[in-house]
Amino acid sequence: MSLKLDQESDYEFPGNLEGKPYVLQTNIGKGGSIYGLIQQRTSIPYYGTFTKLCKPSIKSDEFIADWVPIRVYRNHADKGVAFPMWQPMNIKASLWNGNSWATRGGRDKIDWSKGPFTASLRNHKIDACVWKGNARFCRAESLTNRWNKERFSALSNAQRRLFKWIRKYHMIYDYCQDKERFQGNPGSINKYIYIHTYINIYIYIHI
Repeated sequence: MSLKLDQESDYEFPGNLEGKPYVLQTNIGKGGSIYGLIQQRTSIPYYGTFTKLCKPSIKSDEFIADWVPIRVYRNHADKGVAFPMWQPMNIKASLWNGNSWATRGGRDKIDWSKGPFTASLRNHKIDACVWKGNARFCRAESLTNRWNKERFSALSNAQRRLFKWIRKYHMIYDYCQDKERFQGNPGSINKYIYIHTYINIYIYIHI
């Protein structure tokens, strides 16, 4: 999709070499979207529990993997930082060929002889405001919607500890630190240093 109004918040699995850990990366953007899951060992699929939370008053987006928060993206649209907000949402899954850049900078290529490759979702649940054609009904901060309650306004103390643990021991890329790619810090970080956290973490598959 390429509409200028498109917004995306997605989990991506770039794949890896045989027997190596899978990599999970998150992506938030506006103006085009792609959602991906690539498995190079299709006979051994990995299913995790992945949750995407939009917080009260659209204060932040949270990405959660197996109940562990791996990314918190704060809303600082008032400072000129893009943030996906009021459009109706849907769930998409797709396969995409990113072996020119996604797999160790393009060093690892897809073995097409191992195809066909399959992407799938299961047991997905949506708990959200139902779109009825007028956005103002979903913008209301009614406490009848559980996500507007105070306990959902920020990470709990336990979640904060898990978030710090993920960043310390499993984060392998943070684009805030990628000075070579961005020739300095991305504009969003110059505006507010903690707004973006682009996290790739290892996911080990236990058979």
